[in-house]
Amino acid sequence: LEMQQALTLSPDLLPLTDTFLYLQVLFTACELGVFDLLLESGEPLSSDAIAAHLGTSPSGTERLLDACVGLKLLAVEVTREGACYRNTEISNLYLTKSSPKSQYHIMMYYSNTVYLCWHYLTDAVREGRNQYERAFGNSSKDPFGAMYRSEEEMLKFMAGQNSIWSICGRDVLAAFDLSPFRHIYDLGGGGGALAQACVSVYPNSTVAIYDLPKVVQVAKEWFVPSEERQITFHEGDFFKDSIPEADLYILSKILHDWDDDKCKQLLAKVHKACKPGGGVLLVESLLNEDKSGPLETQLYSLNMLVQTEGKERTPAEYSNLLQAAGFTEIQVKRTGKLYDAILGRK
Repeated sequence: LEMQQALTLSPDLLPLTDTFLYLQVLFTACELGVFDLLLESGEPLSSDAIAAHLGTSPSGTERLLDACVGLKLLAVEVTREGACYRNTEISNLYLTKSSPKSQYHIMMYYSNTVYLCWHYLTDAVREGRNQYERAFGNSSKDPFGAMYRSEEEMLKFMAGQNSIWSICGRDVLAAFDLSPFRHIYDLGGGGGALAQACVSVYPNSTVAIYDLPKVVQVAKEWFVPSEERQITFHEGDFFKDSIPEADLYILSKILHDWDDDKCKQLLAKVHKACKPGGGVLLVESLLNEDKSGPLETQLYSLNMLVQTEGKERTPAEYSNLLQAAGFTEIQVKRTGKLYDAILGRK
């Protein structure tokens, strides 16, 4: 879904029955490195040249490239020597690994993890629980233990989340004026892309990324430059360990992972730690109040079913959770993109 909006594709671009095929073409071209190769080449290449570089079959490569042309992910130029392929503006911007707005990592996470869980959507609907046990043999009682089942999987997940914030981060952070909040904790901040966006938008702020010890170690090694002095780290489990005092707490895509009881438990801890006059910023994809849409958020909620213990919620449902924890002056801002913002004050 992040990919669909990032690529600005019309929902009626393909018949519904072909959507799965479209995504598989996209995933395969990314995984093989088609878009990276064409960017690095600096010139259009024939299908035979691309196949030779990638170590793929000429026949299969040509069909994949032609499908990418049909999806407007590649353009083709026909000369006397034959057809040559090049990236489109969209593929250069979103599908190459080196682009600041690259969505490559979230695509690989969807291809290798999310879609395997979705194979068991029928079971998830019948049972009302995530499907990690069927998909990967991991306990459904520990969603993040399954997501982080290896360092490689953790790296994919964190890189994928970072790629989302490369597109949506500044919008959710600018939805409200957060400049009065100087000391900020990003709870479950993962790879740090939202924290980095935060200190960019609010240069007088400092952000502490609070996450599990193994997540913090990966973030330090791979994602957050050591010279970034405005970002620090705090290792811990925010359900089990204390939460330090701060002016503002950011919970981006956190509450949708958990049921109402756990959300209330976490928000109560946040309220207790929060400085008077401080606040909490929730970043989530919001359903309409009557749950009639948006379609992307409805599908996200099914994804929460197959992958987590939570669900997507309406503004009123999030407001009720915040009020139950003691927060007041609750404001909701829709950004017009995939994720919206809710601010509550203490």
